[in-house]
Order: sequence, then C-alpha cells, then structure tokens
Amino acid sequence: MNKNKIIFYVSTGLLTLLMLFSAGMYFFNHAEVAGMFTGFGYPTYIIYPYAIAKILGLIAIWFFKGKFFREWAYAGFFFAFILAFFAHVMISDGGQFAALVALILLVVSYIFDKKA
Repeated sequence: MNKNKIIFYVSTGLLTLLMLFSAGMYFFNHAEVAGMFTGFGYPTYIIYPYAIAKILGLIAIWFFKGKFFREWAYAGFFFAFILAFFAHVMISDGGQFAALVALILLVVSYIFDKKA
C-alpha cells in the first residue's frame, strides 16, 4: 500500500469516527443537542435528518466508487463544516476548533482520495 492510500485511510477513518460520534450524539443525547441547536437559532426538527445525512455521506465516501455521490458527500460535508465553524464563532462557545479539525480531515481525505 502506498503512502497516498495510507494518508487517505487514516484521515477518512478519523473523519468517520468524528462523524459517527456526532451522529450518535444526535440520536442518543437529543435533549443536549436540541439545546445546542436552539442556541444556534436552528430548528430542532433537523437534528435527526442531519444525523442521517452524515451517515449517508460516510457511506458514499467509503463505498461508492463512482464520482457523483462521493463528490456530493465531500461537498456536503465541506459546507456543513464551514457553517458549523462560523456558527460556533458567532456564539463564542469554543466549538469552532472541532469544526476546523473536521474540515482539515475532510480536505486531506479529499486530496488523497484523488491521488490514490
């Protein structure tokens, strides 16, 4: 296995763990997440669909070999992380660093997916 594939698998694996933890929080700790979403000014009815979208995006990145679904998954995650970063900055809760880490992992995964 070459270096590009190793970097892809490590960055995508870490991103997957982060997204599964996030989606798990959305499903199993709904009250706390609903409080956070209310603090952001977001409606709470999008929590479950957002968690499902995160899981579907991970499935697209790992299992779809065609470009179409993978590109949409990467784009969706990119916009979600950018918006999460600025949402956390606007309310000054310190959560922007997790969004920044997720964004860096996403960009590294995308670049090395193209190289591998």
